[in-house]
Amino acid sequence: MSQKLSAAIAVIGIDIGKNSFHIVGHDQRGAIVLRQKWSRGQVETRFANLPPCLIGMEACVGAHHLSRKLQIFGHDARLMPAKYVRPYSKGQKNDFRDAEAICEAVQRPTMRFVATKTADQLDLQALHRVRDRLVGQRTGVINQIRAFLLERGIAVRQGPHSLRSELPNILATRTDVLSPRMFRIIEALAGDWRRLDERIDGLSSEIETLADHDQACERLMTVPGIGPIISSAMVAAIGTGDVFSKGRDFGAWLGLVPKQISTGDRTILGKISRRGNRYLRALFVQAAWVVLVRVKRWERYGLKSWIEAAKKRLHHNVLAIALANKLARIAWAVLNKGRAFECVKTEEMASRRLILAPCSGSSRRGLAAIEQDVRTARRPALTAPARGAFALVGRDEGTTTKHEQRNSAK
Repeated sequence: MSQKLSAAIAVIGIDIGKNSFHIVGHDQRGAIVLRQKWSRGQVETRFANLPPCLIGMEACVGAHHLSRKLQIFGHDARLMPAKYVRPYSKGQKNDFRDAEAICEAVQRPTMRFVATKTADQLDLQALHRVRDRLVGQRTGVINQIRAFLLERGIAVRQGPHSLRSELPNILATRTDVLSPRMFRIIEALAGDWRRLDERIDGLSSEIETLADHDQACERLMTVPGIGPIISSAMVAAIGTGDVFSKGRDFGAWLGLVPKQISTGDRTILGKISRRGNRYLRALFVQAAWVVLVRVKRWERYGLKSWIEAAKKRLHHNVLAIALANKLARIAWAVLNKGRAFECVKTEEMASRRLILAPCSGSSRRGLAAIEQDVRTARRPALTAPARGAFALVGRDEGTTTKHEQRNSAK
């Protein structure tokens, strides 16, 4: 590549492949000045010799590793979700067209980027993905054992604990309905179940150890319903959460908000959107159910009034999703602000003086009404005679006499 061509390149789009990379480069005016196919071994060498420029890639396998390498060379490497790049593709699909679409998309000022994960984040994410796969395999083994037993007319109570406790007794006593071949099959499946339990317990212990030594995970574990698994999964997914400007964006990214199909003046909200990280969303929903079950701890976490009010108007499943969204927003604030979760009692907040900013018009009247409501809420309840006496406080003698004469005349 000539030195003149290298100096003209301002933006580069990379379509990542297993063994080959398709490169498209733009100059300052947006014209294509580079269109080449590089092997994996050529990528780092050639980018090391290029002057610093803006480089865009789709967030896929290997993108985070390459992004960290390019940032070491001084380039501004950015990752984007593939679905946000697709609208910029023109014509038929091929690798060079994909690289050109990436080069166009990375220059958009409103584009949403993916934060580059560190090596530690990827390691922690790998632990969670292996554990999630093993949990799914264990569920499959348990369901298969239940199905084989039902084929022989043996029903077991719901839950893995019931099956684990009753299975040895079934294998020992129900030889009248279990053939020798079926006995060997179920015994082998029970062995697979034990081995999966051992691997899952080992991975869970490793995750708990990592969470106990990480300050961000320790802060997240102060949020109700969040333990080592959820805290470490959240840190592995979003790091410090800087990619989101507020907790509401994080809840929307998790897919815990209603799907909006609005048009004109009509606002149409449907089921939850289920976007983003499916694994993390499921963990937050489980955390919400844990909080809902522990009724005695609602007041400690400051959630009692909110949950009791929501229970009157929401189905219990909808309430769990709403609480999961609330917990996700709290968790983002804890992670991003660097402070542990703390509950401030409402009595203390009500006793504080309401400070109003200078305003005018309807805003001033609204704030005055709020302040009057606060004063009324603090005022103790009065009996009927006390209210009459309280009404006379602050009147002069003449005014009181006139009211008495008017009442006597009536």
